[in-house]
Amino acid sequence: VPTADIAQLSKDKRVALSSAVSNRIIYLHIDSNREKSSPFVTTADGKPLEANPLRDPRVRHAISKMIDRDVIVARIMEGQGVPAGQLLPEQFFGTSKTLKPDKYDPAAAKKLLADAGYPNGFGLTLHAPNNRYINDAAVAQAVAQFMSRNGIPTKLETMPSNVFFSRGSKLEFSIMLVGWGAETGETSSPLRALLATFDQKQGLGTANRGRFSDAGVDALLAQALTTIDDTKRGIMLARASEKAIGEMMGLVPLHYEVSTWATRQGLTYKARADQNTYAFDVRPGK
Repeated sequence: VPTADIAQLSKDKRVALSSAVSNRIIYLHIDSNREKSSPFVTTADGKPLEANPLRDPRVRHAISKMIDRDVIVARIMEGQGVPAGQLLPEQFFGTSKTLKPDKYDPAAAKKLLADAGYPNGFGLTLHAPNNRYINDAAVAQAVAQFMSRNGIPTKLETMPSNVFFSRGSKLEFSIMLVGWGAETGETSSPLRALLATFDQKQGLGTANRGRFSDAGVDALLAQALTTIDDTKRGIMLARASEKAIGEMMGLVPLHYEVSTWATRQGLTYKARADQNTYAFDVRPGK
């Protein structure tokens, strides 16, 4: 159900709604790989910038603190989202109990920028799809506005998803709004695809379009992937997330999508975290 229709449908006695927090995270992938200039990074007044500020974890943490996730969820997603601080909601296997969504803190963001050597900020262009995720273009616009307001003047360019993913896979962007659904239901899937060092032969970092790389994260993930004991594996996956996001901010989590289905009264639908719709999940109502 589109978010704009939920309020009206919830008042309709002929309709039953069912919702679930999904395993799809919406996040920002950031070019943390290029040492010199990144293609869409400039000085605050639009001039070429020789060094890539996005390589500095302090800058990536600053970007995270510039964004008010609560406002995005409430206003843009119309309540159909949950602010994110890691790759999956806490109820999923391998998540961290300590990683929480960053609070909106412009003062802390500006201090981090200054500490990183950018007291006057710098310019960026954010790229996003406009037909792939729930309210994706509107979310991207809100992100760009928050960043512009808090020290990083940000332009926005949206495009159809087929163009977006083709360009993103060629590493054409400096910062991009993306989503990932972990259909395995645990964190090794997004860790392996989004934050592992890119290695085509081993199938690692296949969707790591920011080319984030950290040997410590890779080691924890490799150990987890070869550990049979569930408890130990879960702890290792949580530690990998804590290092990749909590310490390094290899990507910026924004929110988890909430999915809602509508059926006629007399039927119920078992809402699914994977956002799939199957006829066999429809049941007679109680």
